[in-house]
Amino acid sequence: MVLPPVVTGFALLLLIGRNGPVGKVMLDLFDTQLIFTQTAAVLAAIVIAFPLMYQSAKAALQSVDSNLEDAARTLGASEWRVLLTVTIPLAMPGLIAGGVLAFSRALGEFGATIMIAGNIPGKTQTIPIAIYFAAESNDLIEAGYYVAVISSITFGAIFWLNTWSKKNSWYPGTLRGGNPHRVKSRD
Repeated sequence: MVLPPVVTGFALLLLIGRNGPVGKVMLDLFDTQLIFTQTAAVLAAIVIAFPLMYQSAKAALQSVDSNLEDAARTLGASEWRVLLTVTIPLAMPGLIAGGVLAFSRALGEFGATIMIAGNIPGKTQTIPIAIYFAAESNDLIEAGYYVAVISSITFGAIFWLNTWSKKNSWYPGTLRGGNPHRVKSRD
């Protein structure tokens, strides 16, 4: 999260490139190369977005009241049951927020992606890279098309999340005027 994405991309290039430790193993054992593939584009997005998800998940999980977990244990719940029925549901808003942050960051990833996946149209070209190269070649109509696509995806995700969160209220008495006796809708 501290390093610029291009620096992270360069580090990934050194790691998974043809002469990198992981790249050599992949080439020797599987006769495959990760650089300039769709897998490289996905890997770049994950590596760049992961810190946002991690920090949000960590904060959400630490904010769960341990007394509630202890109460579940005293009632005979196993550790897995406590995790699945108490901890995760209470941390869910933070986990979802982290997922949205990570998704948004991954959707806009440029620096690391261009370093390890390149710009191969139809293969490794991502929307941010397509916008950049369309604008660079002064094709503003194509750049505008890609901006509309990425904006539609983003606004669609936000709309879905807002709709979903209104149906699934976790906290009693929320600011949305939620019913203080209803914790989570089961319908």
